[in-house]
Amino acid sequence: MKITDKIIKNHGLNLEEYKRIQKLLKRNPNLLELGIFSAMWNEHCSYKSSRVHLKKLPTKSKHVIQGPGENAGVIDIGDNDAIIFKIESHNHPSYIEPYQGAATGVGGILRDVFTMGARPIALLNSIHFGSPEHPKTKSLLNGVVAGIGGYGNCIGIPTVAGETKFNETYNENILVNAMAVGHVNKNKIFYSQAKGLNKSVVYVGSKTGRDGIHGASMASAEFDENSEEKKPTVQVGDPFTEKLLLEACLELMKDDSIISIQDMGAAGLTSSSVEMASKGSLGIELELDKVPCREENMTPYEMMLSESQERMLIILEDNKENQARKIFEKWDLDFVIIGKTNNTKNLTLKFNGEIKGEIPIDALASEAPVYDRKWIKKKLQKNKFDLKKFKKIKLEDALIKILSSPNHSNKSWITDQYDQMVMCDTAKRSGADAAIIRIHNKDKAIAVSVDSSANYCKSHPITGGKQIVCENWRNIISVGAKPIAITNCLNFGNPENKEVMGEFAECIDGIKEACEFLNYPIVSGNVSFYNGTNKKNIYPTPVIGGVGLIKKLTKPLDHSFKQEKSEIILIGKTFGHLGQSCFLKENYSLAEGSPPDINLTNEKNNGEIVLKLINENLVYSVHDVSNGGLIISLCEMSMVNRIGVKIEKPKKLRNLFEYFFGEDQGRYVLEIDSKQIRKVEKILKLNNIYYEKIGHTQKKYFEIDGELKVDINELFKINNNWYNSY
Repeated sequence: MKITDKIIKNHGLNLEEYKRIQKLLKRNPNLLELGIFSAMWNEHCSYKSSRVHLKKLPTKSKHVIQGPGENAGVIDIGDNDAIIFKIESHNHPSYIEPYQGAATGVGGILRDVFTMGARPIALLNSIHFGSPEHPKTKSLLNGVVAGIGGYGNCIGIPTVAGETKFNETYNENILVNAMAVGHVNKNKIFYSQAKGLNKSVVYVGSKTGRDGIHGASMASAEFDENSEEKKPTVQVGDPFTEKLLLEACLELMKDDSIISIQDMGAAGLTSSSVEMASKGSLGIELELDKVPCREENMTPYEMMLSESQERMLIILEDNKENQARKIFEKWDLDFVIIGKTNNTKNLTLKFNGEIKGEIPIDALASEAPVYDRKWIKKKLQKNKFDLKKFKKIKLEDALIKILSSPNHSNKSWITDQYDQMVMCDTAKRSGADAAIIRIHNKDKAIAVSVDSSANYCKSHPITGGKQIVCENWRNIISVGAKPIAITNCLNFGNPENKEVMGEFAECIDGIKEACEFLNYPIVSGNVSFYNGTNKKNIYPTPVIGGVGLIKKLTKPLDHSFKQEKSEIILIGKTFGHLGQSCFLKENYSLAEGSPPDINLTNEKNNGEIVLKLINENLVYSVHDVSNGGLIISLCEMSMVNRIGVKIEKPKKLRNLFEYFFGEDQGRYVLEIDSKQIRKVEKILKLNNIYYEKIGHTQKKYFEIDGELKVDINELFKINNNWYNSY
């Protein structure tokens, strides 16, 4: 077949890239080879527009065993235990086919974790939808939630934490980010680097079909009005088969049979074989007529580009094939030797004895294009709004407006669809600042949380980037865990747009600065570009997934008030920042001004002292202050156990709305036993931590002295109403 300009464009390549391919091959590629270049050189697999910026991120610490570059990141949590974790996007597939798109996103991220030897112990998600009034939002929400729950519940991994947000920026391009966390003995971690010559290359798992072909390329292009036509590129998942694959792989990993192992994820057999060979500086020869297929007359092109789910590629030690075969056949899975490693440094593809394609591995991997795209720096907006000129509103009405809004309503309708307690190690599930997972049969635990703040990042990307890291840090600390490391999923629009590329570059700078200051390295992640439709890009939405360590878990801590007559302390200064706040958005439909300033010194000092107070058992509950400000944090603490508060009016700040709804960062609300208050104050003063005693807990009522008094049960009903009626 003659390769035309149209065929090149349909493969997501431009003419300059095609000329580069011709130069690397010293000839014209055939269609199979072009498809393979398309898969490996697309944005999803090659990171060609992001690599120059990603290099800036800190990736090392004393806890990091493996940083970016493998299937997932690995951290050491002591006692020979390691945690393996990663977050990835499945945005485009989930918009086209919400159930299968979300389900296979969960399946893919689970394979990234157990391919490295870890048993998955938790799932998290960050999902973003368009305006609730948009005609597609409800069906997309229902489909995605059902897909996440369906896959996780069936495979038996608890979905313990996440976030669900709505904004019109996602009307035509939703975001579905899935995170998986696994536990492993740190001496039994498996990697994807191929080693040795003439070693067996083994295909295991499900059979290959035509689903998912060009899935990675589809994920690296903008949508248009014909996006529905791309449904054939969405994979179909089978969680029951994945459960079998998980158990078979972990059984095989008990001995020394495996040299390397790789999930067949984006770009399927192409990416798994190329990545293994590239990391080992080897060649791989595959006999494609041996690939198990579930459809008739599949071509080499279709086999190499299929993204059928629940498949792995394994390179085995000599004479281990029969033993490994028995394991996979016992679990009723395909096990076929489809190739060998060699010293050619080529990807050689045979079909019925003939060579159908031959490409240098380096041409697909290290020689992939890298773009340092032009970008525009974002100016910091001034906060021009004047509260005095706004339509007057009561404090109580403003509070109710936020609590009843889609973004702040109770989301138990969603989380109740997820099995959060399966495996019996979930010590604190969704609803807290972070979920807590006990390490099986041990008294230590990890805390996990995901966070994003697209409006902050849109307004000022550097500040927004810093804020997400800091909020995640606070969420991990608030449950008594020491933050160890993070994974990130960077969701942005079209990188060929200078403004979008500027948002990306500056968000990276902000994330870098916060991670370095807090010693909170990034060990894995994913970049998702081209999130937009018909030239309309989403808000920049980097998502941070954090993991922290609790060395000795006695009683899990959360943000719910525990008893009446406790003292309430606010850690951190309140300046009353309302730019980009929920108060303006929900009450006046405004998204104006700059995000709140981030003082990294205060973030670190305040967080470390709060963690010290928790470790010395001086607090009953802790909650960070973020979206909605102090008043929303207090409500959330009150509504769980229906314990009220009586809060004193501030004496110094000029405006009650600024004090209670301001989103100043670095703040925590602490519930303290009145008998311990002097000891707590002494520690805070010795460490120069700014704090305020703002009130106490009480029976039944949420009360601000002289301004509002509402029955907690009424607030709870208000907070639960939106999802129940949607």
